[in-house]
Amino acid sequence: MDESSGMVGGERAGGCPPLETSLELDGDGSRIAQARHVAAAFLSKVKDPQGIPVVTAVVEVVQLIVSELVTNARKHAPGPARLRLRVMGAVLRVEIWDSNPVLPSAKAADPARIGQHGLEIVTALAQTLTIEQTVVGKRITADIPLGAAPAPSPL
Repeated sequence: MDESSGMVGGERAGGCPPLETSLELDGDGSRIAQARHVAAAFLSKVKDPQGIPVVTAVVEVVQLIVSELVTNARKHAPGPARLRLRVMGAVLRVEIWDSNPVLPSAKAADPARIGQHGLEIVTALAQTLTIEQTVVGKRITADIPLGAAPAPSPL
């Protein structure tokens, strides 16, 4: 596991670099709880000293999105994965990269289906969701506004 946080590349309002952190994930499914903790700790860091408005409901939504994305990466990708969290103005960008090139798709809503709702949940909670293939694997990116709890989308 490699966890880093700091200011890297680009510019935020006021000429400050964006804040980001990342977590390297191996094949061990126990990293899901750690990823949720990293997300909450990161949002606490940007909220307090940086003065970025982050409401409690947003922290909970981000933890759920991180949990779903990391769970899917660990479940469906044979190799390593990487979680990256980055503040971009008033938005938190959550990126998960994994080594499986197969792009996921949300299943049609079915309240009787047990499981396989992760991508539906992320789609409903994120402001935007992007899924793209990379040279090796894929990257899923979810943007979440920091100032207010996201309004749930109809599933």
